[in-house]
Amino acid sequence: MVIDNQPTHTDPTSSVVDKVKQMVGVNTSEPTPTETAMQDRPILKFRRVHIIVNPASGQDGLKLPALNKLLKDLEIEWEMFVTSRGGEAGERAKQAIAAGVDAIVVYGGDGTVLEVASSMAGSDIPLIIIPGGTANVLSVELGIPADQSQAALLLGSVPNAIRTLDMGVLGGGKRDGDDQSDLFFFHLGMGLEGEMHEKADREAKDRSGMFAYVVAALKTLSNPTTSHYHLTLDGEQVEAEGINCMVTNFGSVGVSGITLSHAIDMSDGLLDVIIFQDANLSSLLSAAASAVTSGELAQPLLQWQAREVTIVADPKQTLVVDGELIDVDSITIRVMPKFVRVVVPAQSAS
Repeated sequence: MVIDNQPTHTDPTSSVVDKVKQMVGVNTSEPTPTETAMQDRPILKFRRVHIIVNPASGQDGLKLPALNKLLKDLEIEWEMFVTSRGGEAGERAKQAIAAGVDAIVVYGGDGTVLEVASSMAGSDIPLIIIPGGTANVLSVELGIPADQSQAALLLGSVPNAIRTLDMGVLGGGKRDGDDQSDLFFFHLGMGLEGEMHEKADREAKDRSGMFAYVVAALKTLSNPTTSHYHLTLDGEQVEAEGINCMVTNFGSVGVSGITLSHAIDMSDGLLDVIIFQDANLSSLLSAAASAVTSGELAQPLLQWQAREVTIVADPKQTLVVDGELIDVDSITIRVMPKFVRVVVPAQSAS
């Protein structure tokens, strides 16, 4: 990996969401790595990479001809591995580390990205994400462009940087096809989120993308289940009622410019615990409207920060970890500080 300096070109993008926000007076145009303000920033170069592709992710598939041309132009030596089963992405990541590559590129959704990231523990090799899922909330949080051609430029065509991120670890959790006893994650949710993921089937996600989750949520909200949460946060006991509890390391809801809380930092060594208290649809819509106008969701939310978290829900709720339904007997979580290195646009590194 080397550092280079070269001029970049502007290729501004816009979205329907941006236009809606502009209508209410919010300037939320999403920056891309090709902003001219980045012209004098250094560029990390990678000479040898392994590319891991989940063909089941996303709606359009990986644009291989464009990626191949970019890799050729950048004189990058590369090998590609297409996964066919759960756990294979993590295995390929470990093989890439053993092979001594400069970077690992992953195309997929948040579940695939997490599988690769959790297999990179103890390695200084950075991860390059090309978004390919239905929500891609992790990419949104990191300022990585949703357009895969723009995201691929982070391989060395635009100013970039490495950001070191925390992760959570769920004791006793595992994915299908994974034999490790602990499950690493960026976002864990239970309650409403679990029901949403059960209702948004694979076909609906492929067809509608992130909007499939919205439809599922509206169906679920007609009769949401309220649970009592008994939390242990760094040894302190907390009791709360709510329809959803999450332990997360990012505040993004999958839309640029909107966050659950500005207190959430992916590199602060803390996990954020958030409970949605109110099952009333109008209250949630009010919180969403607040997000559009202020960039942050409002009440009815409760938030804590901790390094170690234990959760007991009564009644027991469906658990989803980085987009995958997980069945565990108990929920005991701890933070893993500075756990994975990710290549991001230069303006997103601070």
